[in-house]
Amino acid sequence: MSDASAVLDDLRSESRELDLLVAGASARQWAGATPAQGWSVAHQIAHLSWTDDVALISVTDPGRFGDEVAKAMKDPEGFVDVAAGEIVAAYAPDALLTRWREGRERLQEALRAAPAGAKFPWYGPPMSVASVATGRLMETWAHGQDVADALGATRAPTARLRHVARIGVRARDYAFLVRGMQPPGEEFRVELTAPDGELIAYGPEGAAQRVTGPLHDFCLLVTQRAHRDDLAVRAEGADADTWLSVAQAFAGPAGPGRPPKAHR
Repeated sequence: MSDASAVLDDLRSESRELDLLVAGASARQWAGATPAQGWSVAHQIAHLSWTDDVALISVTDPGRFGDEVAKAMKDPEGFVDVAAGEIVAAYAPDALLTRWREGRERLQEALRAAPAGAKFPWYGPPMSVASVATGRLMETWAHGQDVADALGATRAPTARLRHVARIGVRARDYAFLVRGMQPPGEEFRVELTAPDGELIAYGPEGAAQRVTGPLHDFCLLVTQRAHRDDLAVRAEGADADTWLSVAQAFAGPAGPGRPPKAHR
């Protein structure tokens, strides 16, 4: 559990950073719009709380998780929005914040207590403890970006972004498949520069197709929190270039992404 524990520690830190951001927000700010169409700050926190709850079901009662998948199959495009909306309607901001805090801690405890090598069902392939924690960290960071944008706050990039980037790279083929496209047959070289100047690399050094750029920008790209035209991420090769237009680090249908700043 050593590697998983490290990711869980980072997840806890990422959650606390977002917690501090929303804990000081006014009721008006909680109701304010975020860049995600139709979602307020409260919707963002409600979604994180709901996803923690569903992940807890997966970890503690895998058989029951099948019911959650069945719900999603009935409305694959809208079930996430419906769940967030129901929670927002039921909880005032203070109660919603408490709900999220308690739920994410229950998930932490369940994941830390899980046996080594355990796999849990999800909306995509089954996931290990480390994979669940990494996925929750990615979502917390991505939805936290929406909240920060809505509140006019600037977040300093942290070393935790390497978890987000790793999911984005690993989800390359999924991003093609979910759009009905054939994934490239060759690996890409991905080289990302962390805020401290460290180079984070994936794929063979001699790969013909490459993606390069700042770690932070790549994470904004794969979580679809910014349009590629507004980011310093570059591609060499036709397939790599296509990937930058379809990349997503999250499971589920292809998202609409964000328009370029010039078109807002």
